[in-house]
Amino acid sequence: MQNRFFVKNILFLLFLNLLIKPFWVLGIDCEVQNLIGSGGELGYGIYNSIFSLTFLFYILLDLGITNYNSRNIAQNSHLLSKYFFGITQIKLFLSLLYGAVIFIVGLILGFRGTSLTILAWCGLNQVLLSLILFMRSNIQGLLLFKADSFLSIFDRLLAIAICSVLLWSGLFPREDFTILWYLKAQTVAYALTLVLAVFVVLRHTHKLSFKVNIPLFIAILKQSMPYALLVLLMSFYSRLEPILLVKLLPDDGDIQSGIYAQAYRLFDAGNSIAFLFGVILMPLFASMIKKGEDLNSLVKVSFNIIVALIGMASILCIIYSDEIMGLLYYTRLPSETTESYDLGSHQVVAHTFQFLMVSFFAFSTTYIFGALLTANGSLKQLNIIAASGVILNVLLNLFLIPIFKAEGAACTSLCVQTFTAIIQFIVAKRIMKINMDVKYWLHIIAFLLLTIVTGILVKRIGTNWMLSFGVSLAINFGLVFATRLVGFNDVLALFKARRKNE
Repeated sequence: MQNRFFVKNILFLLFLNLLIKPFWVLGIDCEVQNLIGSGGELGYGIYNSIFSLTFLFYILLDLGITNYNSRNIAQNSHLLSKYFFGITQIKLFLSLLYGAVIFIVGLILGFRGTSLTILAWCGLNQVLLSLILFMRSNIQGLLLFKADSFLSIFDRLLAIAICSVLLWSGLFPREDFTILWYLKAQTVAYALTLVLAVFVVLRHTHKLSFKVNIPLFIAILKQSMPYALLVLLMSFYSRLEPILLVKLLPDDGDIQSGIYAQAYRLFDAGNSIAFLFGVILMPLFASMIKKGEDLNSLVKVSFNIIVALIGMASILCIIYSDEIMGLLYYTRLPSETTESYDLGSHQVVAHTFQFLMVSFFAFSTTYIFGALLTANGSLKQLNIIAASGVILNVLLNLFLIPIFKAEGAACTSLCVQTFTAIIQFIVAKRIMKINMDVKYWLHIIAFLLLTIVTGILVKRIGTNWMLSFGVSLAINFGLVFATRLVGFNDVLALFKARRKNE
């Protein structure tokens, strides 16, 4: 029953997000970078570096409270009314602390003028996003996944509408568009989404406790600190590259950061989809662990879907990397710019993209095994793995970035994400007694090899790469069912399943 519940909700969530988030990343975000360029004080390269900085300190906004709260409410839903007001106060206090810290760090790093303005808007957006995610953690803990699914895309839906008017309506001169317009559009979208999320949470609370309970605050913070450390460490080994590119390459760091951002864009788009697995699985695992239910079947079903969707997409993106990067950037440049387009840079972007797609596949699996260990409370093990990832990330980047620049940063990401994914699986298998034998792994490997061979052969036979890509996609979707990686029964169950926990 839990398998059906998971598959039903993850497909619904994927459907909504596949409608909205790819268009945001590949349509709006990509158009903004093409329009404003990577260099300059208002260029996308500097913005990407500043955004990564605000992301690194995101942990100060949360201190692990969101993950702790999702797990706690999933296992003890009656605590929502008791904890909601108190945790909200903590989040507001942390928002002030976060704002002070990022400005101090920005000044230390030499940010002045326009850079500080960008930092302020990025910071404000992170604050609003943190509050939205906290509200959603309550909704996820109650297993109200349909409401959470809608909220997961509502902010991007609003931002797309606003940016579309700014970029394409003709009401505003395109040459006046700056990164600040882009940031302010997101601010409005986040603010409206936060209001809606608060309304949904309040509808499902009973009598709220407005009493200021200092001992409770301290207890919550103590219990959430291991989650905080985990988020901090994972942020560092996932988002450190754009900052190091700027700092380690004084001559062209902003350009290399822009190149990395171009290659990372599909990683980011895909990650917003893969992240949804963790959103559903973590509270679901927590609930099942408390009830003593068997986890093997759900772990395998979720991993099979990750392999089928993310594995297939990653392989095809690697095979068609030149064509995809050309479609996203070269063909969308203004006509007067295409003649001076640096084809050498295009090859760098394509190669960087290939490394990142392998990294993305490895990273996506952590949303299953990381969620499983988090639900079990195995934070010590996760933090040790994440700390190892940070050390490996820094060492490899210090060596590879000065030599290979953006490609070196992407290679580091591949190594670190693969390392942490493998170790998380080994630890989860040992602690949670997950049964994934040699026969199971041979099945997975066979599917991936068939996908690679099919993709290469179809590309060589075809003439139009888009047609070849589409044919490969269709054939590989058939392979998902032909190899029984995902069964028809799992899909048919979506239309019959009734949520067990309602």
